[in-house]
Amino acid sequence: MRASIFLIATGFILLSGCQTVAVEEAEAEKSLNGVNKLTSLKVPKLLARRNYQDSGDVWERIRYSMDMPIPDQQLVNQYRDWYINNPQHLEQISQRAKPFLYLIVQEFEHRDLPIELALLPMVESSFNPFAYSSADASGLWQFTSPMASHFGLEMNWWYDGRKDVPAATTAALDMLEYLYKKTDNWLYALAAYNAGEGRLREAIRYNEARGLSTDFWFLPLPKETRQYVPQLLAIADVIKHSESYGISLKSIPNKPLVEVIDVGSQIDIAVAADLANISIARLQKLNPGFNRWATSPDGPHQLIVPVSKVSEFKQALADTDISARVKWFKYQIRAGDNISVIAKRHLTTVSEIKAMNDINGDKIVAGQFLYMPQGVSSMTPEVELASTNTAQVSSKKQAAPNKQPRIVTTSNQPAVQSDHTVKYGDTLWSIAKVYKVSVEQIIAWNKMTDKDKLTVGKTLQFYQQPFQQQQTQL
Repeated sequence: MRASIFLIATGFILLSGCQTVAVEEAEAEKSLNGVNKLTSLKVPKLLARRNYQDSGDVWERIRYSMDMPIPDQQLVNQYRDWYINNPQHLEQISQRAKPFLYLIVQEFEHRDLPIELALLPMVESSFNPFAYSSADASGLWQFTSPMASHFGLEMNWWYDGRKDVPAATTAALDMLEYLYKKTDNWLYALAAYNAGEGRLREAIRYNEARGLSTDFWFLPLPKETRQYVPQLLAIADVIKHSESYGISLKSIPNKPLVEVIDVGSQIDIAVAADLANISIARLQKLNPGFNRWATSPDGPHQLIVPVSKVSEFKQALADTDISARVKWFKYQIRAGDNISVIAKRHLTTVSEIKAMNDINGDKIVAGQFLYMPQGVSSMTPEVELASTNTAQVSSKKQAAPNKQPRIVTTSNQPAVQSDHTVKYGDTLWSIAKVYKVSVEQIIAWNKMTDKDKLTVGKTLQFYQQPFQQQQTQL
């Protein structure tokens, strides 16, 4: 039993939390059959905030505010043991959380919610905003599309709010507040966040009808949910008493490391990175909500930028004409055009046009518009291939503001091959984003057809230009 729990903790459960409740259930006005009936619609101030003496470490700030009782339950104890015996797992998550943890903690304290819930992304996604589950849940907080829409997150061709950390955090806290107001019990609220409000209600009614306890620990909930809540409580206990358990988490500054800036209009990610004088890979890592090479024409136009680059970015942005913020243009398809002809005419490639316009086949219609890259696209931006283990991407630091990123031509240097072994949850789009190539390139390099499917363990080949390796910064 112990071994199976440990296996689950390292596998899918750590990456798969999601909301399965239907929107209709989320909109239901009735309470959970009268159990734990609300005395007030206002979320009570459960945490009596003490005067925190700033030590400069956000982990210490979290520990200071923890008040949620940790029950002596078998699963809680088993998960606690696993985290204590695998300290490298929490350290990896801690480094991933570094850019955003302060902002998340600020929001929880502003709403006076239990600070332990700020650790939910550790369970939901291992603090990976690109995480995607088999239940079609995505992002740090693992929102499904229906629930994301219900709680105000935008999702379109350009942008996925589920992966936008500040936006998704606001939506997640809205949902947690909503569920607490309906249940008046934080363990119930957490169970409903994972399994759905309807599942929780059914479990309570089932026990009530049989005269059984309706305490969370006795409810007939799905296995994942029965593991989900203990896992969060175990993580909270290990972090609160990390010194006693021999766990040493690297300090995360108790101050903003990033800032959200409204740029006011659509902007190419490469241009924005150039203006901020950081690598494209670093900017994309901070802004995972953008699905394409630019922000959406209709917004949102908020970009997350390292605090150390904010002044430089704002000044460069002010000095840049709005027309220079995008490096592409719209082309109206003419009668007799095909993608190959258009590509040759504009010195680009068929795969580039298809990737920019999300085209799967070859059919185009006269009168419609295509997004087209500006410049000579036989040149490829310098990128570093991701390592097979960490799937992290880095690129060369950009040139000074108001200059275009450096490029190398494909004819000057030989292609370098790298392999990627497909892991659970991978999609062509997520893999393409990691390696900074297009889906069409992956398909072409691996001679895939429309009928081919990604299977765990499948090896994909990549060809790209070599360049001197450089570490990215958080």
